[in-house]
Amino acid sequence: MYDSLICRTQEKQNKRYEKTKLSCSKKRERTAIFLFQKNFYRTFHTAESQNEKLDEEETIMKKMNRVASAVMAVAMAFSLAGCSGGAMSEVSGSSASTETESKTSESGSEQASTPESSGDTIKVGILHSLSGTMAISETSVKDAELLAIKEINEAGGVLGKQLEPVVEDGASDNATFKEKAEKLLLNDKVATVFGCWTSASRKAVLPTFESNNGLLWYPVQYEGMESSPNIFYVGAAPNQQIVPAIEYMSENYGKKVFLLGSDYVFPRTANEIVKKQAEALGMEVVGEEYTPMGHTDYTTIISKIQQAQPDFIFNTLNGDSNVAFFKQYKDAGLTPDQIQTLSVSIAEEEVAGIGASYLEGHLTAWNYYETTDTPENEKFVEAYKAEYGEDRVTDDPIEAGYDAVYLWAKAVEKAGSTDVDKVKEAAGGIEFSAPEGTITIDGDNQHMYKPVRIGKINADGLIDEVWSTDEAVKPDPYLSTYEWASGLSTQ
Repeated sequence: MYDSLICRTQEKQNKRYEKTKLSCSKKRERTAIFLFQKNFYRTFHTAESQNEKLDEEETIMKKMNRVASAVMAVAMAFSLAGCSGGAMSEVSGSSASTETESKTSESGSEQASTPESSGDTIKVGILHSLSGTMAISETSVKDAELLAIKEINEAGGVLGKQLEPVVEDGASDNATFKEKAEKLLLNDKVATVFGCWTSASRKAVLPTFESNNGLLWYPVQYEGMESSPNIFYVGAAPNQQIVPAIEYMSENYGKKVFLLGSDYVFPRTANEIVKKQAEALGMEVVGEEYTPMGHTDYTTIISKIQQAQPDFIFNTLNGDSNVAFFKQYKDAGLTPDQIQTLSVSIAEEEVAGIGASYLEGHLTAWNYYETTDTPENEKFVEAYKAEYGEDRVTDDPIEAGYDAVYLWAKAVEKAGSTDVDKVKEAAGGIEFSAPEGTITIDGDNQHMYKPVRIGKINADGLIDEVWSTDEAVKPDPYLSTYEWASGLSTQ
């Protein structure tokens, strides 16, 4: 039945071709050939659907063999007739494309059930703002994560498989972050995601990761008061940045502080911590101001700062608002010698965007600087610049994003699986010789043991370390070891 149907199909198409050939000029002959072949395939596939009695695997093999035979026969006939092969090339390409699409579909089906069973690759997500007000900070974190993936792949991959990054743009918009997180987890079936910067974006995607048992590696310092089972916090907890920074400023610059931040969860929560700590240290908060993300006019706030005469400004502005603030700060005649600032969201990347001439002498608090003196950092900086250009800089979130990929890879290798629950179980206690120094995953809260550093921005746009802890500090996201912080986690 099947063979006779094929024969009848060929006879009908041969007659149709002859008629078409007679009616076409030499100039249109190639088009006629192409149409003949295209109709042949359409009829052939119609015939396939009628042959339901054959076993499925045998059917597929026979169809492939017959298609190949039919194509070769037609090609030979056209060759003998002196026809051009252009149309045949198009049909052959279409057939190859269909076969590739079929394989892609089959691969996607496998990934839908288990992300790690996708042949020779493991998909991982990267989710950062590559546009909008936060792109100034987040784009380079994405670059560092891609560098780590490249290095891991060159070293043999994870569980013998290559990592395949799927990059999405959160566009500095919380709703977009949530949408892209859902896409990465539910459509792309990634094994894990490296991403976010602002706490608002992290909190926007948190329910998505928890409800779908996904895994997010978050690379930026934050305000604490959180410990999701579906997030690993690779940046600093508040006791690894905010708290030691205020202690340092109180001891070295004075007791009067002005609080300035962007109007979202991180600055407001961070400043609640600072106010509690300031009270315990006998300090005075002489001003507190917030501006929307992307805000650019700071003349009024700078006037308030001048009137308040603080000993220092604790700055939690984020994104390109820092560009406007520091340029207007200098234009107002203010210098760090007059009123010092300490920032917790300005690193080398932001200094490059703002301009070192506006920031020279100002302070920052982080866990890593490009100038950090470790053998691992020397290799990291060299590799990052080799990949992206000698004019590029590294900084704390960049380094933390890079660390995150390696930490996840080590946890997967230890677990022997990309399964989220197995990875989380295996992660506790894992150490990594990072550019900042040895960091360790705290299995109790999925934060990191990290060193703490305070630095001063120099004329070249780099940051010179002026103070650091002697060893890595245990993470305390809820500040439970500080008596003055009682009640903060319930606010």
